[in-house]
Amino acid sequence: MRGSDIMQESLFMVSKLEDFVPEDHPLRPIRLLVNEALGRMNSLFDTIYADSGRDSIAPEKLLRALLLQIFHSIRSERMLMEQMRYNLLFRWFVGIAMEDNIWNHSVFSKNRDRLLEHEVIETFFAEILALADRRGLLSNEHFSVDGTLIQAWASHKSFRPKDGSGGGTDGGRNAQANWKGQPRCNDTHASQTDPDARLYRKSHNTAAILSYQGHIVMENRNGLVVSALTTRADGTGERQAALAMLDGVKGKGRKTVGADKAYDTADFVAACRERNVVPHVAQNDSRPGGSAIDGRTTRHEGYGISQTIRKRIEEHFGWGKTVGRIRQTVYRGLRRVDQHFKLTMLASNVVRIARIPVGVPQGVLQ
Repeated sequence: MRGSDIMQESLFMVSKLEDFVPEDHPLRPIRLLVNEALGRMNSLFDTIYADSGRDSIAPEKLLRALLLQIFHSIRSERMLMEQMRYNLLFRWFVGIAMEDNIWNHSVFSKNRDRLLEHEVIETFFAEILALADRRGLLSNEHFSVDGTLIQAWASHKSFRPKDGSGGGTDGGRNAQANWKGQPRCNDTHASQTDPDARLYRKSHNTAAILSYQGHIVMENRNGLVVSALTTRADGTGERQAALAMLDGVKGKGRKTVGADKAYDTADFVAACRERNVVPHVAQNDSRPGGSAIDGRTTRHEGYGISQTIRKRIEEHFGWGKTVGRIRQTVYRGLRRVDQHFKLTMLASNVVRIARIPVGVPQGVLQ
C-alpha cells in the first residue's frame, strides 16, 4: 500500500544531539582528541578574558568551529554559521544545543586579533603534538622539510609602484590593466591590497603571482607536522625557514632531515651540520659546482629511507589545498595567513592522529 505524503511532527521529543551522530562517524575520535587538547588550555583562556562583564562566546567553541570549517571546506564564516543553524552534526561537534541560538559570523573577525595576540593557535598546535607524543607517535630523530606556495588574496592590478607613479590602468573602476614594457619587481612595486604579499614564481616555466610561502617540518615515524611557518615569498625563504624550524625541534641527539633538490646548497648543508643535523637532501647534480653532499652521506641506508619518506610531506600540502583552502588564502597580512596555515596543518594532524590505532601496553589486558 502506498504511504501518504504527510509529515506529522510529535508535540514533544526526548532526544539528544549525541543520538543523531552515528557511532562510527569519523568526527567522534577527532572531537575527543580536540576536547582533550582544549581542556589543557584552560589556564591560557582564563588569562585572555576579563573576570567580569558579559559572557563571551566560549573560545573552545570558536576553535572547534574553525576546525569544522576546515574539515568540511566551508569557504566563509558566514556560510559556516548558516549551516550551524540547521546542521545537527555541526552543532554536536562545536557544542551548541539544539535550542541554543547561533552567534553572528562577525564574532570570528572580532576574536581573530585576540587569538593572534595570545598565540592561541600555536598553543593549540603544541597541545595536539603533546597528545601525540604521549601516545608514542612522534619521532625526535628523523624529520623531513618542505615548502609550498600560497597564493595571496590580491590581484596583479594591485601591484603598483611604491612611489605612486604610473597607475598602470587605462581608467575606470575595473579597467583592463596595461603594464606592457614596464619592469615590475618587489623592490620597486608593492600590492596595495596586501603589502606583505610578494611577486614570486615557483619555477622558470610558471607565471609569477602574488604569494606567500608555507613551510613545515614533518617527523618521519607517522608523518605528523611538528612545526609550521609562513613567510614572505623569497628565493631563499625555504632554506631559512627550515633552519629556523629545526632550531625549535625538541631533542638533543643527532637528527636527520630529508628534503628535495631545492635544499641542496652548500650554505644549507653546512648550517644543518652545525646543528648536528644530517642533511639527507636530494642531490642536484645539475647545479653549478655539483651537489653539496657526496657518497659519505648517500651511501648509508638511512639516506634512501629519508628520501622515500620525505615525499609524504606532500600529503599535508595536498590535503591543505584541496580540503583546507590554503591554495589561495582569503586573509591578508603575514600574521593572519600564518595563523590560517598553522590551523590547517593542525587540522591535518588531528585527522591523521585520529586514524592511528593506539596500542595497549603489555600487562594492561589480562
